[in-house]
Amino acid sequence: MNEWRVPFLIWILGCTMLPSLAQKPGPTVYGTSEVARAAAVEETVVRRWNEVQLEAIRGDFARPTVHARNLFHAAVLAFDAFAAYDTLDTPLFLGEEWQGTQIPFDPALLEVPETDVARAAAQETAISHAVYRLLSHRFAMSPGHEESQLLFDGLMVELGCDAANVSLDYANGPAELGNYLADHMIAFGLADGANEAADYVNLVYESVNPDLELAASGNDALIDPNAWQPLAIPVFVDQSGNVLSETPDFQGAEWGQVAPFALGDSVRQDYERDGHTWPVYLDCGTPPLFQEGALVGEAADAHAWGFALVALWSGHLDQEDTTQWDISPGSVGNLSVTGPTTFEDMDTFYDWVDGGDVAPGHAENPSTGAPYAANPVLRGDYTRVLSEFWADGPESETPPGHWFVLLNGAMAHPDFTTYWRGQGAMLDPLRYTVRAYLTLGGALHDAAIAAWSHKGYYDYIRPVSAIRYMAGLGQRSDSTQASYHPGGLPLVPGHIELVGAGDALAGSGGVHVGKIKVKAWRGPDAIINPVWDEAGVGWILAENWWPYQRPSFVTPPFAGYVSGHSTFSRAAAEILTAITGDPFFPGGMGVFPVTQNQFLVFEDGPSMSFDLQWATYRDASDQCSLSRIWGGIHPPADDFPGRQLGLQVAAIALERAEMQFGVVPGVTLECPADLSLDGIVGAADVLMALSSFGESGPGLLGDLDMNGTVGVDDVLTLLAAYGNPCAAD
Repeated sequence: MNEWRVPFLIWILGCTMLPSLAQKPGPTVYGTSEVARAAAVEETVVRRWNEVQLEAIRGDFARPTVHARNLFHAAVLAFDAFAAYDTLDTPLFLGEEWQGTQIPFDPALLEVPETDVARAAAQETAISHAVYRLLSHRFAMSPGHEESQLLFDGLMVELGCDAANVSLDYANGPAELGNYLADHMIAFGLADGANEAADYVNLVYESVNPDLELAASGNDALIDPNAWQPLAIPVFVDQSGNVLSETPDFQGAEWGQVAPFALGDSVRQDYERDGHTWPVYLDCGTPPLFQEGALVGEAADAHAWGFALVALWSGHLDQEDTTQWDISPGSVGNLSVTGPTTFEDMDTFYDWVDGGDVAPGHAENPSTGAPYAANPVLRGDYTRVLSEFWADGPESETPPGHWFVLLNGAMAHPDFTTYWRGQGAMLDPLRYTVRAYLTLGGALHDAAIAAWSHKGYYDYIRPVSAIRYMAGLGQRSDSTQASYHPGGLPLVPGHIELVGAGDALAGSGGVHVGKIKVKAWRGPDAIINPVWDEAGVGWILAENWWPYQRPSFVTPPFAGYVSGHSTFSRAAAEILTAITGDPFFPGGMGVFPVTQNQFLVFEDGPSMSFDLQWATYRDASDQCSLSRIWGGIHPPADDFPGRQLGLQVAAIALERAEMQFGVVPGVTLECPADLSLDGIVGAADVLMALSSFGESGPGLLGDLDMNGTVGVDDVLTLLAAYGNPCAAD
């Protein structure tokens, strides 16, 4: 095997993990009275607090790591406030030693109401006080603090809670219990490694590269072509609309130091760099690197191929593009969970020139039994809409918040049911929601830690820096042509070419002849007013290439590898699949309307109204990952390892969350050897199990006997089931 292909295989398989199994609903009701359920079914109190938290995030700085942590900590408080009065579920934080911190609690001092109605009221009061205190603290320095605090105060009044009650004596009642919980969570948060007290700034990280001046051409000042580079923008506006006057530092470079939910030492490796320790969770290995003086073979091919793909896909962002795609679930989605494992696989998985992936789509809607209707859309509209839809979520609640929005939307659907994992007995909506938020919040928090542990340590370059730098070197395809350099961009006729004499881009006196040009989105300078104008696609000098983003944002201020969007989205998709017991959106399809000439913000468009449609949560996640390539934010090298990392994080988080949940009658796991969830135990399952063979730790792929180690017994169990279909539900 090629010496480069081995680490590439490890790079992919090192992040490979499988989702948990999902089952369909059972027939009974469990764990609540009809009165409590009737009061909660429309919208639980914890859902209402989640909604105001999401709104507060939209008014805060766009910090995905920080908001993943805030969402998780709020979910812990809500769950513990519920569980403290419950006989089925047990608190995670309250009365436990959590991440090295002891949270004292004497349950004998807590007065638990005897009736279901009174107990539910106590739970709701405790939840409200706990989350209110935490949010008031965490958003106190937000640029939208005043508006957010009004929301928090208003909801307390609406719920009949006394915000003036600040007592911590939980023996006096549920309000005090909530205050007590929040007080300890606030203290914990000041010592969990996030550096909250100093506004989350880095303590040791320093960029090795000088700022990239976006207003200038090229990137000649780049020192390390593999390392992240700050972007000098005259006025930086983050994706929540907040104006920052200075060049943004690397956001969350040391987030691998933050106390996780479920990630343990068994999946953590500590590396040394620049005299400091960098923890990396579930290490995906080194991404393809630019190697000066040794640019031959697949390693160089993978690096150049990936960044060239980003430039090529930029050429799809054109309203005048007449290419039409069917974006219905009949043509989009249903990808294999395994994905590419070699460079050749990457080249066939992603369509290098025309865009998209090899997804076959779904034969029919399982809810209706009928095929999905075609949904033809112009490629130029779809790619721009997709890029903006997932940029940081609608209204900028950041990717972690976006997936809470999707979960809330699913739970509000008429077809949604509160069976945990879609099995056994129906749960009270409040119990289901606090469980769901704890599980999703924990997975997203750990996804942030795992992804940013890679970002901080590997410190990988972004496309805007790489493409401009490579363009300055020249072309790598033909040593007999002008501007040859083995580190340059590949030539692709009709897409990436040399500027010739007489070319419209040749410049005065032919100053640009021999430079690299690319047919791409023309950038913000081509837009007079984004309300009514669009840049379109055309030939530009590659040294002036821009991502499809606002000129005041350009690229998120942190390293690329691995993709946070891919990690967050895959982790969330697997959690939603598991806790709902169904990989499909309620009704068999999630629908998100897009309005002509109104939806896009970066420029005018789209040219027509249409619906974004995804059959499964995983399909939505996969399209989210592609959106970051079209947006010019990530190459494939950032993407698929992030997806695999999210898979693994989700499995570990789900296992840890369910340790707090009491057993609900009728909930079982069947066909555990079908790791790929394709309905049969086959080769994909064997490969997935072998990728973790010999490893120990929680939530490991292929640990079929659940003893914490993937060993011979697990492989024998899998082989004994090889070829068997899974039993129908």
